[in-house]
Amino acid sequence: MSANENSIKYSLALNRITSLGPQTYKLLINHFKDSPSVFRASGQDLDKLNINKNIQQKILNPEWDSIQTDLEWLTLEKNFIVTLESDQYPTLLKAIDNPPPVLYIHGNPECIHSIQLAIVGSRTPSATGKENAFRFAQSLAQSAITITSGLAYGIDGAAHSGALHVGGSTIAVMGSGLDRVYPGNHKALAHQIAESGALVSEFPINTPPVAENFPRRNRIISGLSTGCLVVEAALKSGSLITAHHALEQGREVFALPGSIHNPLAKGCHRLIKDGAKLVETSADIIEELGNLLGAQKINASTDDPVDVEPALAADHKLVLDQMGYDRASIDMLVSRTPYNAEEISSMLLILELDGKIKSDRGGYYVRIPQQLN
Repeated sequence: MSANENSIKYSLALNRITSLGPQTYKLLINHFKDSPSVFRASGQDLDKLNINKNIQQKILNPEWDSIQTDLEWLTLEKNFIVTLESDQYPTLLKAIDNPPPVLYIHGNPECIHSIQLAIVGSRTPSATGKENAFRFAQSLAQSAITITSGLAYGIDGAAHSGALHVGGSTIAVMGSGLDRVYPGNHKALAHQIAESGALVSEFPINTPPVAENFPRRNRIISGLSTGCLVVEAALKSGSLITAHHALEQGREVFALPGSIHNPLAKGCHRLIKDGAKLVETSADIIEELGNLLGAQKINASTDDPVDVEPALAADHKLVLDQMGYDRASIDMLVSRTPYNAEEISSMLLILELDGKIKSDRGGYYVRIPQQLN
């Protein structure tokens, strides 16, 4: 076993002590310099650091069998483990108050050192929110920024997909062990992410995706990233936890504004009121990140989600204009135009086929921002 593998073995054993959290792990490493030295410490040494007696017993009597699953996983192709005391540990993440002691990585381990932007938001977004997440991720990925998110339904999935669509890099931080993908319907997406980017977790192999893991993993999403973009979020959205972690970690927080009638925009509006930067295009983000990163070069892309409407028949243009940029139902459009419900339905179908609008939940329709190529 190499020196690095031996160090990983001790780090895994320390990480498997259930009552030992990231801050205690960091305290032990800072004091003893590395994980093997922690296991050479005496009870008296540990007492001086006020280490819990139960944790002391686990350190003095290691359960080596508990790490065999992790070590076997590590032997498989494209699997890596990076520990807090390793030079390969991401610098930004190491600087937070409670960095994860161990990072399990499947895919390309180099991408965790790239310039990253977190994109988070609702698991049940509007069609417009999902489209915005995809387009912003697409444009930012074209500017050599890695998109980091949580592989959840909704905004997370759209952000990963947007980056992949242009051959960009994206990282999914997961709330389970990397031997399982949650949600299950995102297995194909996870496989695509690992081809050029990475799946990352702090949780040991065989850890199930239990609810309490997901708020905890949010600090890693923001901790890896230079900034955090919130696309759509209700006032009690879990994505606001990521934004608050980002603020505590000294990261820049960006938010997309939305309709005052959309409950999924209220979380973003609250963030903007509290000082988050309102953004309308990816150029707003790239400019800010460029200022923050100083000498590091970000290549700006011109592919922003700007509104462009090709020529339309007069009646279709009127319906589109009366729809505006909020959700609209057939009844609402009947009240705003000279057309009846049957005529409106026919025009909405044509507009949807032309890619100008999308159907949304509850019988509503929303306009799709058009993109310059």
